[in-house]
Amino acid sequence: MRHPLPIRRFALRAWGALQATVLSAMALAGCAALPDTEPAVLLLGEQHDAADHQRRHLETVQRLTNRGRLAALAMEMAEQGTSTAGLAADASEAAVRTALRWNDAAWPWAAYGPVVMAAVRAGVPVMGANLPRERMRAAMADTALDQTLPEEAMARQRAAIREGHCAMLPEAQIGPMTRIQVARDRTMADTLAGAVRPGKTVVLVAGSGHVDPALGVPRHLPGTMAVRQVRWPAPEAPGKDYCADLRLQLGPRS
Repeated sequence: MRHPLPIRRFALRAWGALQATVLSAMALAGCAALPDTEPAVLLLGEQHDAADHQRRHLETVQRLTNRGRLAALAMEMAEQGTSTAGLAADASEAAVRTALRWNDAAWPWAAYGPVVMAAVRAGVPVMGANLPRERMRAAMADTALDQTLPEEAMARQRAAIREGHCAMLPEAQIGPMTRIQVARDRTMADTLAGAVRPGKTVVLVAGSGHVDPALGVPRHLPGTMAVRQVRWPAPEAPGKDYCADLRLQLGPRS
């Protein structure tokens, strides 16, 4: 059996393309509007290959830093335990990338560097929020994670994993990969909860699925915490066939 993790980048992009119609509907319903007042936690959901979404992240962070209201910036794109907290506001981009152990092959710095550096330049810590790679194998085998969400939500998570991998993962891998998704959401929620500061806002930048209030990070945050989700309008469906890329990456199925 081929290990699923090396195909993650293609799966993320394929799932992002599949989400376009859903995200557009949410935008029409008003879910993509920025909040007028800052909550304790602001979740910014994106389609990972949408440059306009990354531009909006930057604008949001700049608005909060200009008001002195940004407590921290948490990124799905870096692992929990990494942080720029020990760096000066004039730290080099190289130093910031080292502090976050940034993986440019998975997450192009050209896309995410501007929002990260906007926080650093404002003296605001940037922290990795994602499940560390060394904990993924344990998460895949942790059947207790199957009980973390109601069965209907878990079924939707499994469907999202299946569709996000273009229905090309062996069925036996769907459960373990769903547990990783849940473990990531819980890790991001834990990171955010630890960064909350009175009168300020912690921002999370993550894929749209992670900020889904029914399935993602919001399900694992304290119910008393003021949380808002923003999922940007989806760009036009890309002409690129990410599922075709994924087929090439996986090779012939045995």
